[in-house]
Amino acid sequence: MNRIKEVLKERGISQTWLADQTDKSYTTINEYARNKRQPSLEDLYKIAKILNVEAKELLVPLKELN
Repeated sequence: MNRIKEVLKERGISQTWLADQTDKSYTTINEYARNKRQPSLEDLYKIAKILNVEAKELLVPLKELN
């Protein structure tokens, strides 16, 4: 599970913009944002760098999954 959608919303950034910045399709970013698909670690770090956040801020803590 990830918090990509929440972080984008907090920062006022669109999924389309993130797709352009990552060279991923809008569909891929949308699947990440809806937790239908999880980014690879490499992509997670790339997204974190683009959003100027720590990669761990994009992850949902295990306690929230229980």
